[in-house]
Amino acid sequence: MARHIGTQRESTLHASLKDWYRLPGDLLEAEVDGFVVDIVRGPELVEIQTGNFSNIKRKLIRLLESHPIHLVYPISVLRWILRVDKETGEVITRRKSPKRGDALDMFNELVYIAGLINHPNLSLEIVFVEDEMVYVNDGLGSWRRKGWSILDRRLIRVVKHTNFSELSEFSALLPENLPAQFTVRQLAAFSRQRIRLAQKIVYSYCQMGILERSGKQGRSWLYRYKHV
Repeated sequence: MARHIGTQRESTLHASLKDWYRLPGDLLEAEVDGFVVDIVRGPELVEIQTGNFSNIKRKLIRLLESHPIHLVYPISVLRWILRVDKETGEVITRRKSPKRGDALDMFNELVYIAGLINHPNLSLEIVFVEDEMVYVNDGLGSWRRKGWSILDRRLIRVVKHTNFSELSEFSALLPENLPAQFTVRQLAAFSRQRIRLAQKIVYSYCQMGILERSGKQGRSWLYRYKHV
């Protein structure tokens, strides 16, 4: 029996993106080889993943054996933060988040399935969106959020979308002015990203066969493009 994903638990963003991607004749939430798939389009499966990629790794490994899969991941380039009252549902505040996502943010999740990216049956699409993150004062959220929990994530509009099917398209995301050999810290500085994200990028690129270790600079590993 298929492992069903309750539609009541999915975010509004996930449901909206399914509607945005669906074409006439598509099957939604259909069972394939014991798994529930977001969209079945003939022989192709379309999976929209708004959460953690580690949750779908096993599913991808199994389904990629016999099906082409198009994996869609949304990144917010403009986000509104809404806080609503638990009892009334009334919007208390609405403000624009200072954070702006970009393509490199995909590696926060891609790191979990980097070894699958070269699979001939897998294609990846990043959809850049404007969205709303809705918080509720239910006292169940983390201490960082002062007890506020995430209630929902809502799509406002699709800004653009980009397909990644060749390794060269991933390589093009790295800064052009990177040294021929570089450390994780240098990548973080040149790309203006946090060290933690730079670590995930380097790990993923090594798994994908784009980068390789080339020595050390002090205590830090040096990396270079494999074709260099």
